Amino acid sequence: MNKNSKVNPRKIAVSILCEIDEEGKYENLILQKNLSQYKKLTSLDKAFITELVKGALENKIHIDYIINQYSKMKTNKMKPWILNVLRIGVYQIKFLTKVPVSAACNESVKITKQRGYHFLSSFVNGVLRNISRNIDQIKYPNEKTYPIQYLSILYSYPTWIIEYWLEQYPYSFVKALCEAGNETPNVTIRCNKLKSNPKILQQILQLEGVEVKTGHYIPQALQLTKTSSIVDLPSFQKGFFQVQDESSMLVAIILDPKPGDTIIDLCSAPGGKATHCAERMNNQGIIVARDIYDYKLHMIQDTAKRLGINIIETENKDATLQDKNSIEKADKILIDAPCSGLGIIRKKPDIKFQKTRKDIQKLVVLQREILKNSWQYVKPGGILVYSTCTITSEENIENILWFTQHYPFVLEDISNFLPSTLQDENTKKGYLQLYPHLHQTDGFFIARLRRKE
Repeated sequence: MNKNSKVNPRKIAVSILCEIDEEGKYENLILQKNLSQYKKLTSLDKAFITELVKGALENKIHIDYIINQYSKMKTNKMKPWILNVLRIGVYQIKFLTKVPVSAACNESVKITKQRGYHFLSSFVNGVLRNISRNIDQIKYPNEKTYPIQYLSILYSYPTWIIEYWLEQYPYSFVKALCEAGNETPNVTIRCNKLKSNPKILQQILQLEGVEVKTGHYIPQALQLTKTSSIVDLPSFQKGFFQVQDESSMLVAIILDPKPGDTIIDLCSAPGGKATHCAERMNNQGIIVARDIYDYKLHMIQDTAKRLGINIIETENKDATLQDKNSIEKADKILIDAPCSGLGIIRKKPDIKFQKTRKDIQKLVVLQREILKNSWQYVKPGGILVYSTCTITSEENIENILWFTQHYPFVLEDISNFLPSTLQDENTKKGYLQLYPHLHQTDGFFIARLRRKE
C-alpha cells in the first residue's frame, strides 16, 4: 500500500495487530514504526489507531471469549486478518461506546473486502451484528466458583499470571491489580531543572494546548492529557522535560547523586534515570551509561544532548560480565535490571502475552549474575541501588536478601528520601514496592544498599 495515499485508520490498526502477532515484537515498537510511515495521518487518526491497537491487545482474551460465543468458527481456526478485523470490531462495540455500532460493523466489512476476502465479508458482518445485539447478555464464568477463569477472561490476563499473583496476594488485591493494569494512565513527565522549573513549564505546556496537572509524589513530576504527540511539542524539543513515570523518578532520588560523583548505570537505556541523576548533580561529575545495544546508547546520547547534559559517557558493555577496570571506581552504581515488566502492563499490555513463568526464573538468574559481577565497582562505603519495573518477589526482595547474604552490602533506610505517603515498614528496611492500583504509578521496586567499609 502507498503510505501517502488515503488511509483507513481501522485498516492500519488491523495490519499492525497482524504484524505484532507475526513478529512477536512489542506493540509500541511496531505501532511507532507504522504511525511514522503513514504521512497523511492526522493527530486524530493516530490517536484512534493507537486506541484500537492497544485496546484490542489489552482485552484480547476477553474479546476472543466473546467472539467464540457467537462464531461457529473459533478464533484459533481463523485467518489472522479476519481474526483481527473481528477483534477491533468487538473492541469498538464492547469498550468504545462513543463509536456507533453501525460504523464498527460496516467498516469491518469494508476492510475485509479491501483485503480481498469478499467471500468472508458476510461472515464478519454476521458475527459482529450478532454480538452487538447480545453484548449485554454475555455470560462469564461465575466469580465465586471459577475465580481464576473469571479474572482471566474479564481482564484478559493469562491464567498463569492470575494463579501466580494469587499465590502471593489476596483475591481482592489481585482483582484490583488486574483492573488497574487495564486503565490507561496519563503521560507523566519530569521537568528538567537545568532548563526550567515545574511552575514555568506548566505554563508553557498550557500555552502549547496541553492540559497539565501536578504529580502525586514529586514536585518535578507533571501529568499531561490532551496531547497527541509529545515529541512535536516545542517544549520537548527544547529539552524542558523528559517523559518518565514517577516510580522511575524515585530511583534517582533514592540513589541521591551529588555534584562531583562518579556513577555507573549498568543497564541504562533509554536513559531516563541517568539523565535524572545528571540533572540532580547539576551536570557536574561523571555518569557512565552502559548497554549492550549501540542504537540504545545513541538514544541516551540524543536525550542527554536535548536536555543540555554533557557528563554522560556511554559504553557498550554487558552487565553480566565483570569489567575489571571499573572495580572500586564508582561512588554509586545503579542496576535497573532487565525484568519481567509485569509492573508496566498498563502501558505495554502485550507484556501479558510475551512472558511466561519460566521467563521469570531465567530473569532471576540473569539479575543475580549482574549483581554478582558488578558489586565490586562500588567503592567501600558507596551506594548500590537496584530497581525493576515488576512486582514479582523473586525478581525483587528475594534477590536483594540473597545478595546481602553473599556480598558485603546492607540495606539502608530510604524513608527520608520519600514523601510521607510512601513511607512504611519496608522503606525503613531499605526498599520500596509500588503497585499501580495502590500508588497510581507503574509497579516498581527500588532498594538502596551500602557497601561495608
